[in-house]
Amino acid sequence: MSPFADRLDAAVRRCRTPVLVGIDPRAESLPAGFLANPSAADWMETASAYERFCRELIDVVAPLVPAVKPQAAFFEQLGPAGMSVLARVIAYAQEKGLLVIFDGKRNDIGSTATAYAQGILGAGACGRSAWGADALTVSPYLGDDSLQPFIDVATQRDAGVYVLVKTSNPGGRMLQDLAADGRPIYRHVAEYVERQAAATAAACGYGAVGAVVGATYPAQLAELRAAMPHTLFLVPGFGSQGGTARDVAAAFDANGGGAVVNNSRGIIFAHAKKPYAERFGDARWQQAVEAATRDMIEQLRAETPAGRLF
Repeated sequence: MSPFADRLDAAVRRCRTPVLVGIDPRAESLPAGFLANPSAADWMETASAYERFCRELIDVVAPLVPAVKPQAAFFEQLGPAGMSVLARVIAYAQEKGLLVIFDGKRNDIGSTATAYAQGILGAGACGRSAWGADALTVSPYLGDDSLQPFIDVATQRDAGVYVLVKTSNPGGRMLQDLAADGRPIYRHVAEYVERQAAATAAACGYGAVGAVVGATYPAQLAELRAAMPHTLFLVPGFGSQGGTARDVAAAFDANGGGAVVNNSRGIIFAHAKKPYAERFGDARWQQAVEAATRDMIEQLRAETPAGRLF
């Protein structure tokens, strides 16, 4: 199997878009017909509805985008039933040709970090993990020795790791923007990530270690892209959190590569949002998903270097 960075680069170029669809199922937001009474449904009933919804969602987006990002918390919330569904959703997405980024923001020290990495990272017949994910999001705030096990397993299994560098939430600045040795902490993390990315660079020029950098901080996004030329970016914050195509333009390299831009609620629950609610509604929720995905593809094509993928 080729390295994760090369596989992602190839998938983005094949689809001609960097759109990443976040899979964040929520019982109260599912289209009508999935749960008779979301507030009264038990865990098993909700898990079953999530599985059907996620499969039907994947059927729509698989021909359009290179990757999906299931958020583990929404499945973990349902206990063992939800986790079983998550495993099947990951497998189904990969059967449909999608790369899967497991959004778990895991980390710990020593053997515990190794266990997380070995359990989650690795797809395909060679080096497949129990979860089978192509990549995983991790937190850096336990230090470099907590990240090394993830990097080691990722490189051994042709997987990827996305380290939280500058997150999209407003509260992220509490720690990430603190000055240390004259620079914000996020710059120290970025320098570490870039060194690891350069050391693991694949044929496409990007490494196994990427960075999560939010669309809601466009100035820092531009700053970090300049400082991290070998680092793949995962950019959250587009759509429901307020990020626009113009805000994420700096995430890309000159050829439109180097980043994927996540949109979760704005796509998967488009049936309940303007302008799609009026056009489609619950009964045609899959058409709403397709329309929202195509609209995002077009916005990124028109306003960012991703247009060069065309």
